[in-house]
Amino acid sequence: MSAVTVDPMQSAPAPSQPPSIFPLDQWYVAALGWELKDKPVARTLLGHSVVLFRTADGQAAALEDRCCHRALPLSQGTLDAGGIRCGYHGLLFNSQGECIEIPGQAKIPSKARVQPFTVCERDQIVWIWFASAAGGAPTTEPPAYDVHSNGQYLFEGDVYHYDAPYQLIHDNLLDLSHLGYVHLQTIGGDAKTHMNAKMTVESEGDTVRVVRHMLDSIPPPTYVAAYPFTGRVDRWQEIEFHVNHLRIWTGALDAGSEPVDSQNRGGFHMRGFHGVTPETESSSHYFWTIATNPKSNAEAVKEKVVEQTRLTFDEDKVVIEAQYRNMCRFPNRGMVDIHVDVGANRARRIVDRLRHPAS
Repeated sequence: MSAVTVDPMQSAPAPSQPPSIFPLDQWYVAALGWELKDKPVARTLLGHSVVLFRTADGQAAALEDRCCHRALPLSQGTLDAGGIRCGYHGLLFNSQGECIEIPGQAKIPSKARVQPFTVCERDQIVWIWFASAAGGAPTTEPPAYDVHSNGQYLFEGDVYHYDAPYQLIHDNLLDLSHLGYVHLQTIGGDAKTHMNAKMTVESEGDTVRVVRHMLDSIPPPTYVAAYPFTGRVDRWQEIEFHVNHLRIWTGALDAGSEPVDSQNRGGFHMRGFHGVTPETESSSHYFWTIATNPKSNAEAVKEKVVEQTRLTFDEDKVVIEAQYRNMCRFPNRGMVDIHVDVGANRARRIVDRLRHPAS
């Protein structure tokens, strides 16, 4: 499904805000492009109540989800040619938060405005900028993700809400050794193979990269259902962590057919985008897409991969939320690290550093 891409970045002042427990001066995923249709979307992002919508000319926009008149959430209103109209008394606000119409009243008070947020849509991902200071404009463009736009893959995605802190989702995605235990019926495979896979972890700046290879292994059910392998396979898992999203490239080749680390490798591909955005300190939004490269029956194979991916993420959600509930039951108990935790621990150090930048 295509969505309109906004070329210019709307430069709106950042909202006034107390000190954040999350890294600021960052883009975060606010929505997938196809979510913004003919109705407003309400979402809490980094503790801020936001209404997201698409203007009549196709641009993504975001405002504080509160009418300045009588405080009704604007997300309970309707979209209009000029912007978003409050569902209580009909005040109309444009994408910059300015009230441009009050039904039955010609004069519009100068204070009749709501806080706008800076948003930019790129590769069908809607990003929102959270600044560390009021009025802080973006210092970078939002990340590109040309897997959605280069025409080499078919993809779909969805949004999950987690009753768990966002860094637990980071931990899960950076440690794919759990696949052999949590995802036996989909992308898992033999647990011993996963736990003993050759793994390298590299860090540079604010990025962590984890690479795992599982050579001459049995393909898991999802792979067999999606691709005509001849027998055993060489699998790869490449995970790239950024503070506002992760990119995971997994797949497999017929064993011994070509180098598993070639950038132009063939075989079966699954490219995942994972936008992990805090809602509050203890809850999160998880925006995901999965892209694949079917050899035949393209739409059927894509739907199979998406279905299997959704089942996989359902399983992850159960585990992560149960993990967090138990952490709350045992608040003073520590946890022991093992060899698969290297990538997650490095990512946590990056997040901690960005939360407390040098003054």
